[in-house]
Amino acid sequence: MMRLAGKRAFVTGGRQGIGRGIVDAFISEGSRVITCGRGPRPADLPNGVGWFELDVAHALDVQSVCDEIGPIDTLVNNAGVQVEKTVVDSTDSDWDLVMGANARGVFNVCRAFIPQMTTGGSIINIGSISGSVADPSMALYNASKAFVHGLTRSIAVDHGPGVRCNAICPGWIETGMLEAGFDLAQDPAKARADALARHATRRFGKPADVASMAVWLASDEADFATGQLFTIDGGMTSASPLNPGLF
Repeated sequence: MMRLAGKRAFVTGGRQGIGRGIVDAFISEGSRVITCGRGPRPADLPNGVGWFELDVAHALDVQSVCDEIGPIDTLVNNAGVQVEKTVVDSTDSDWDLVMGANARGVFNVCRAFIPQMTTGGSIINIGSISGSVADPSMALYNASKAFVHGLTRSIAVDHGPGVRCNAICPGWIETGMLEAGFDLAQDPAKARADALARHATRRFGKPADVASMAVWLASDEADFATGQLFTIDGGMTSASPLNPGLF
């Protein structure tokens, strides 16, 4: 039996990357799925998947979409952006972009949808290892993900037992954001090789790796899991700073 049969989910940022991986995994497990993004509906989005053009940073637009969607069982806050700058180099526009999508956006969506969620509903926020250990030149992104982690715990405490809330904290996943991070290095190829050597799995993650955890958190199998941060990073943050490839 499919683990999400009969459930209804809203996934933000489902156009590509991790969000699209979660959309596809939920469909394969029997869930009805609605997703959104800032542009028009992707041509390759499966039939039957609902689509809204939405910027989650705008609270009134989020509430309007929520009112149209109605009750859901699962909410996945995946929409997010990344700017590769230090605090000193970051502008007010950078702040509005990153914190608007990654922090205010998650808050807006949770605030709108929690009253619409069925008893036993599951909120899954996409955090990051960058919310616990800082990536260089990613000050706003790091801070925004730390916000997501704190909000996740607060929602779990304030809105249980009716709603569970957890965060998945991916490491280095093969998306456009990963490539942007390597582009910051003086020698991107060397940086990539060094990063791979720091992974116990000797590979970067794929959207499907995150999606598998999301399926479990959305399912009734995770009924006792709430307020937790689940790291999916191939063992990278478990390793010593020493490069294992040198020993």
